[in-house]
Amino acid sequence: TEASVNTLVSESSVSPKTYIRKKNSGWTYNFKMNGKNIDFGSKVHYLKNYPNTTWEVTRKMYVKKNLKNYLYYYITNKSGTTHGWIWHDYLTPGVAYATVWGIAKKQLGKPYVYGATGPMAFDCSGLTQYIYKRAADKTIQRTAQAQYNSSKHVRSDDIQKGDLAFFGSNSVNISHVGMYIGNGKMIDAQNYGVITENINAPWWNLVGYAKPENLSE
Repeated sequence: TEASVNTLVSESSVSPKTYIRKKNSGWTYNFKMNGKNIDFGSKVHYLKNYPNTTWEVTRKMYVKKNLKNYLYYYITNKSGTTHGWIWHDYLTPGVAYATVWGIAKKQLGKPYVYGATGPMAFDCSGLTQYIYKRAADKTIQRTAQAQYNSSKHVRSDDIQKGDLAFFGSNSVNISHVGMYIGNGKMIDAQNYGVITENINAPWWNLVGYAKPENLSE
């Protein structure tokens, strides 16, 4: 049987890291352990059905199959509803914009509080920091100025969804930040709470953009 030729070599926890699918093919399995033998069981989730999903890897396992070792990852989507073991080569490091936006839009309507970093209230940089930590396992700097200083700057004609827009009097006096969501709009935390609004507005002076993470569409 399949279980008799699939043998556990090692299993361990890993620091959480985000991945996206590398190719359309690939299934997850719910491994069943019987001593050192592994029964793959039935196929559970097909990657083709998850084109815009960010997966978080928290465990790895080496399995010996027909005298060769294969590396498998235990993956979970960010909402925690889908999980299983999958061959590592079906994945590639990355984050999907859909995941970032999914975390961001859940914050709409929450109040603005200076110094707040969520999850019940936010200031501007607390919101962007929270979004990237939750969606991408990425810790960005705490203040708008520090986020501007530490991120890769991009030109206005090269911006992509998920990039950060910075505002202030100049590059050394950044006072506000929002996340670009397309069509000239951003999500940000300001006096009216977490809202979406136009980036180009008379009450903001746009200084520039930066990219905290390369996101896939």
